[in-house]
Amino acid sequence: MPAISRDEVAHLARLSRLALTDAELDEFAGQLDSILSHVKTVAEVAADDVPPTANPYAMTNVTRPDVVLPCLTPEQALSGAPAVEQDRFAVPQILGEEQ
Repeated sequence: MPAISRDEVAHLARLSRLALTDAELDEFAGQLDSILSHVKTVAEVAADDVPPTANPYAMTNVTRPDVVLPCLTPEQALSGAPAVEQDRFAVPQILGEEQ
């Protein structure tokens, strides 16, 4: 016996305000029945002693500690720049003033 009937698919389509043809109702009924059958199979396999998991591998966070380290001074950072303006890299303007 199918998990979902063609009439139930038609009812769901009406609730969703979808206009489906007879061919689409038959096609979707088959697809939804297959999906529900697979979900039922998975539900039967799931055991109570197996904890739910989103990933089968143990996940650990591999970030470094947030430690303040010495960094470049503005002069050091701009030392190799071809053009400098007000302690910043100077680049050609690509957009007009109005933008």
